Amino acid sequence: MSTPEHYDFLILGSGEAGKYLAWTMARAGHRVAVIERRWVGGSCPNIACLPSKNVIYSAHVAALARRGKEFGVTPGPAGVDMTAVRARKRKMVDELIAIHRHNYASSGAELVMGTGSFIAPKTIEVRLQDGGTRVLSGELVYLNLGTQAAIPDIPGLREAAPLTHIEALELDHVPEHLIVLGGGYIGLEFAQPMCRFGSRVTVLERGPQLASREDHDVAQALLHRFADEGIEVALNAQPIKVEGRSGERVRVHLHTAKGDRVIEGSDILVAAGRTPNTHDIGLDVAGVDLDARGYVQVDDHLETSAPGVWAMGDCAGSPQFTHVAFDDFRVVRDNLAGGRRSTRNRLVPYCMFTDPELGRIGLNEVAAQRDGIAYRVARTPMAAVLRTRTMSETGGFLKALIAADSDRLLGFTALGAAAGELIAVVQTAMLAGLPYTALRDTIFTHPTIAEGLTVLFANPPVAPEAGPH
Repeated sequence: MSTPEHYDFLILGSGEAGKYLAWTMARAGHRVAVIERRWVGGSCPNIACLPSKNVIYSAHVAALARRGKEFGVTPGPAGVDMTAVRARKRKMVDELIAIHRHNYASSGAELVMGTGSFIAPKTIEVRLQDGGTRVLSGELVYLNLGTQAAIPDIPGLREAAPLTHIEALELDHVPEHLIVLGGGYIGLEFAQPMCRFGSRVTVLERGPQLASREDHDVAQALLHRFADEGIEVALNAQPIKVEGRSGERVRVHLHTAKGDRVIEGSDILVAAGRTPNTHDIGLDVAGVDLDARGYVQVDDHLETSAPGVWAMGDCAGSPQFTHVAFDDFRVVRDNLAGGRRSTRNRLVPYCMFTDPELGRIGLNEVAAQRDGIAYRVARTPMAAVLRTRTMSETGGFLKALIAADSDRLLGFTALGAAAGELIAVVQTAMLAGLPYTALRDTIFTHPTIAEGLTVLFANPPVAPEAGPH
């Protein structure tokens, strides 16, 4: 082994947590190297959060164009040019990557493009993109490995060369009939835009409802909205075999409660969960332990089983959101400065960018009942929020959980226009320990979506109804 090049901070992976740690420590005068296999800045600006929302918004514009008459606007026939949709997305990604490269250059952190594997504790050999190898070691080492799309072990699925979110974002045409495996976050965020672009879309979900972690009323509302837009959803659908090749012709054999059936389509998109990028990179050599699912085992300060090695973001089992990865960076940064910041009891917001949007903070009814937490419910339809009537976007509802024995906010769900923005208001109140009555009595601007909180809490919350939630 050649003599390693030594760094104060050695970071494997340039995702959200890793890049901010690199820039921060380099600007503080430390020698920092970041090893990145492909995506400068990680998945979010390249192949996940931001490009997917870019494409979703293009589809939203297409949907609005078709509704022009409803708003008194009578443009000519609206068509979809997927090469232009892709070009808009690519332009945004290129601009974001340029910003990232500037940040590396200005901070002094070294970005090493290549594939890294541990060959000794705290020592990584990098096969460089442009050829050759380097051996790097770190006084402190940080794993920021991310995840990738999981491909279920269904006979014929891999051979069908299915789309994942990466390939779906690069489509230059509208699929004739897109079959989506999975009715969760990623599957729903792709199914609806593709339908709006002109695809026939079928969603296959193994479980009894869409968005399996959400309350039943949320899942039902999404199901009805998808049906209204012409998206077919098959629940309790167990794929047993796939034939053909995505992009040409595929056949999915299903087992359902009503018997076996076959669905034929032109393309198939896999959105059935994620798997960590922790295998075949020598983590055993590094002394880093994994859990049963392959995620890096960490304590609540994100330290691994190996001395001087931390893990951050998705690979550490953190909730798989960019905003959580950024907070992982803050945990590490503050602890390096002498603090004892922890990942325990974080109040993590969630938003699914369907139309209508789904936002949630804290407990929903499923979680409260699972944990045996007594609660009351406040609920109002989005149609009662007057701003939605000005937008003709009245679908959905607001729902808050209040403690049974106090006015403490336990959780909040918003399904409707601007839900992702609205949950931030309730999150702030929860962090401040405010009772729900503080939001009830706040003077919000009229007419805004936030004003809906005064409508939601105008009447006292009540005990939950019996039945599924």
